[in-house]
Amino acid sequence: MTTALLGSLDVVTFGCRLNAHESDQAKARAEADGLSDAIIFNTCAVTGEAVRQARQAIRKARRERPNAKLVVTGCAAQIDPSAFAAMPEVDLVLGNGMKSAPGAYAPSAFEARLTVGDIMTPQILAPSLATPYEPGQRARAYVEVQNGCDHRCTFCVIPFGRGNSRSVEAAEVVRRVAALVEQGFNEVVLTGVDMTAWGQDFPEAPTLGELVARILKDAPALPRLRLSSIDAAEIDPVLLRCLADEPRLMPYLHLSLQAGDDMILKRMKRRHTRADALRLIDSVRKVRPDVAFGADLIAGFPTETDEMFDNTFRLIAEAGLAYAHVFPFSPRPGTPAARMPQLDRGVIKARAERLREASAAALIRHLSALIGRSVSAIVEGAGRGRAADFTEVAFEGGAGAGEIVRLTVTGHDGKRAVGALA
Repeated sequence: MTTALLGSLDVVTFGCRLNAHESDQAKARAEADGLSDAIIFNTCAVTGEAVRQARQAIRKARRERPNAKLVVTGCAAQIDPSAFAAMPEVDLVLGNGMKSAPGAYAPSAFEARLTVGDIMTPQILAPSLATPYEPGQRARAYVEVQNGCDHRCTFCVIPFGRGNSRSVEAAEVVRRVAALVEQGFNEVVLTGVDMTAWGQDFPEAPTLGELVARILKDAPALPRLRLSSIDAAEIDPVLLRCLADEPRLMPYLHLSLQAGDDMILKRMKRRHTRADALRLIDSVRKVRPDVAFGADLIAGFPTETDEMFDNTFRLIAEAGLAYAHVFPFSPRPGTPAARMPQLDRGVIKARAERLREASAAALIRHLSALIGRSVSAIVEGAGRGRAADFTEVAFEGGAGAGEIVRLTVTGHDGKRAVGALA
């Protein structure tokens, strides 16, 4: 959970980077609609814990700001709007498709109190508002290129919060990126729910790699282009070629792996095997040796035996991951996985802790390998930057957010690299 853009109109964000980007858009729209003295809760539904935290934050906000308007939107609000509308603290519930729509925060919307449409209705992904922040306020800017998901993993409710996959036209994406470069941003991040599905809803079915190649060609002044999380089942040949040939495409991929055991992957209804994931990682490393990988992993999926878990545990080291985002399995109502034989919560918690320990060890290996190297980093804040491979680097010296600096890595503290301006 993060709180963004504090003031009389606040946004509390749960979940993914796409949600964080959309929170900025929602705040800009709310300001345009004249909303003030309000808090917008942009919720996440990926786990039951995320929903619980959102409800807890709403109750706390009402105690602390009794006169503020409380608005709930995001995936959890889309999936179960009546549950949030039933909370006496809540003034307005908006579906995911409405949170950046003109008039969504107008007085008439509060009279209706609940505005949630059918997220599965075919729709064009509308261009978002202009970026509501300036270079120097943020290190990087985000461009949404895709939303929704056509796949139905057995543990996941996100398609019911986001709808089916739909893409932004390539020309519009390039226009947005070029505008951000013109504003002075040095790094742009492409984001979406199922990024590698970009373009598959268009008649000619272009690939994400083709989009990336076009951006790099048509926005030659862009110093750094980064991808958010992508599916481990899909890296198309053009994207692989871009990683090999284009240093402006950052060498970091966050993969939606979820597990390292083939039977669990099958029961999750994932589209890759353990061997597929390792082959993909190896193929990228061969063309881009400086690449780093992160991954999402779920601990304690239903029916997971000790042996199955060990396959996932060992994958962190075998794949040479630098980071892992670990989720203890949380059954989501209405999903097939919720109807499978469940593991004891204590077992799930213990396995999640083991994965986190393995992830921490992997990060230390990654940080240790950087010592003595010179890296290019974008400044995120005072004394804080991100290397091209997404490693956080602490350093001394003056540089503003969004500037690109050269750093020599001199050590690490176990969680981030420590460097000095070169």
